[in-house]
Amino acid sequence: MHTAIINITNLRLRTFIGFNQEEREKKQDVVINIEIHYPADAECLFHDEVGHALNYKTITKAVIAKVEDGHFLLLEKLVADILTECHQHPDVSYAKVRVDKPHALRFADSVSLTLEWRKPA
Repeated sequence: MHTAIINITNLRLRTFIGFNQEEREKKQDVVINIEIHYPADAECLFHDEVGHALNYKTITKAVIAKVEDGHFLLLEKLVADILTECHQHPDVSYAKVRVDKPHALRFADSVSLTLEWRKPA
């Protein structure tokens, strides 16, 4: 059995993130990076059967809806909610999400937070 790894790189969205008054009233940019592992079987690898692959478009659409429709005080909550969307499919064995909040600090390119999830053995 092979492990397939899907990477969604630099998904740029806007959401309400932060607890300062200005942050709660105006959407801010966030940059999302996602890594998802799942077992790729022979039907997917050698027979090109679409139904045996994990649909990253479905996951991405769910993440976009969650982020753009949400209001988050903490970066931790935003990342945790995205991570939950990523491991909803029963075949996912591991997921990692990093969210960058550009311009969060005056002299830094961004502030980021990363969380990961692993399917219990």
